[in-house]
Amino acid sequence: MFLANQRARLFSAVLMCALSTSVFSQNYPSKPIKLLVPFAAGGTTDIVARVIAEPLGRILGQSVIVDNKPGGGGVVGALETAKSPPDGYSLGVATVSTTAANPAINPKIPYNVLTDFTPIVNIAATPNVIAVHPSFPAKDYKTFIDVIHKNPGQYSYSSSGTGGIGHLQTELFKNLSGSFITHIPYRGAGPALNDTVAGQVPMIFDNLPSALPFIKEGRLVPIVVAAPQRLAVLPNVPTFKEVGLEPVNRMAYYGIYGPKGMPKEVVEKIHAAVLKALEDPAVRKRIEDTGSIIIGNTPEQFAQQIKAEFEVYKRVVENQKLKLD
Repeated sequence: MFLANQRARLFSAVLMCALSTSVFSQNYPSKPIKLLVPFAAGGTTDIVARVIAEPLGRILGQSVIVDNKPGGGGVVGALETAKSPPDGYSLGVATVSTTAANPAINPKIPYNVLTDFTPIVNIAATPNVIAVHPSFPAKDYKTFIDVIHKNPGQYSYSSSGTGGIGHLQTELFKNLSGSFITHIPYRGAGPALNDTVAGQVPMIFDNLPSALPFIKEGRLVPIVVAAPQRLAVLPNVPTFKEVGLEPVNRMAYYGIYGPKGMPKEVVEKIHAAVLKALEDPAVRKRIEDTGSIIIGNTPEQFAQQIKAEFEVYKRVVENQKLKLD
């Protein structure tokens, strides 16, 4: 009898918990939602977040408030998202830097990218480009690779810092192309780009939205792009696949995730709202104007994408024997 009563109480508790979760999910959202951007305002991550926040809030019926929390190459903001209650009111913007590059090179990062988050949707992806200063003795990929192969260690590249996507993607390129160029890390993508444009460093592997204005002005020369196909804005520039380095054809992504343990119904509601927002031509245009490509995949697909990127950059770190400065 005692065991029967215990089982009954346990069943009742489980049932009440399930009903409570169901009611919560049906009523979600009942208050404003925070969308944490792990970088300073003004960058591509912030732009994409702000473009999606307004229509997302309109569709969900509650405000979506963008909150910038920079620091540690995105780690500070990502950790805050990981530690938030899994109720759908604290979401974050997932990037390659926070979910792949930094975790791959930094064993002390205080979160597990594969278990501490609930991936919801990849909103968009941005092509990256290797660009050189006009004084560099190459204006196309064939000449570029010939020059760096014939002069190992003579040339250098700038990046936003050790462990960022620009750093690890260039190291992947070096590993697969058999090249030796020296890494010059900066405290952010802006200073790295500025010094490349000024000719202090001869080349950079940068997000296209940042580099494109300088390319259009002739202050940088595009050599090769990481994109699924040639870009309309750079029709004469080949992709890495075209030059035989398809694994480098990796774009920067901007997705939405939350802490682990979010109710499935809440995840589905947010996911559906994001997809609906992306159907708006005005929203699509604002994102595409940054040089990004609309993605809008499923939570399962985004989870697999995060895992794949993390594993790629773990191998880069191991193959190149990279360590934090």
